[in-house]
Amino acid sequence: MIEAELKARVQAPEETLRRLDALGAGRAEVYRDTYYDTTDGALEARDEELRVRTVHGAEETRTVLTYKGARVDEESGSKPEHETRVEDPDAVHAMLRGLGYVPAIAFEKRCRNYDFKARGRQMLATLVRVPEVDGTFLELETLAREDDVTAALGDVRAVLAELGIDEGDLTRELYTDAVRARRSA
Repeated sequence: MIEAELKARVQAPEETLRRLDALGAGRAEVYRDTYYDTTDGALEARDEELRVRTVHGAEETRTVLTYKGARVDEESGSKPEHETRVEDPDAVHAMLRGLGYVPAIAFEKRCRNYDFKARGRQMLATLVRVPEVDGTFLELETLAREDDVTAALGDVRAVLAELGIDEGDLTRELYTDAVRARRSA
């Protein structure tokens, strides 16, 4: 499946939060992400991602291992995604290092997640703050087959508009790039 996703800079976070709360209860979570690559940066060069994410929520802490393939839609940056829950994060980190991967970057995201149905699709909206990056972001995604990505992205755009997000607020800026830039400044 493809993660059909758009991300936007939020101009009015309180208003966006109010609109999201009207869709249902949100859940506050803190993500601790570690992205891995080869020593020569081969994954990044192929536009692929390998990530270990530990999610700290009010009721549980869970870890997932995620691989994202290269973009299938240049405008949105949508990628095929494969993810699985991890029982022992320390073991997974050790396995990845043992296989020759190195931590490329690690950082924290503070999120408020909303699961809801819109336009006949299950959607996930995530209001995001990254302490090292200025601003608030909104990610809206739905899973789609490769032949349905364009329609799915149209539905995502429509829901973003309903949430008060203008087309001009959309961004393809990556948190990894923004954090790297901040750390090197």
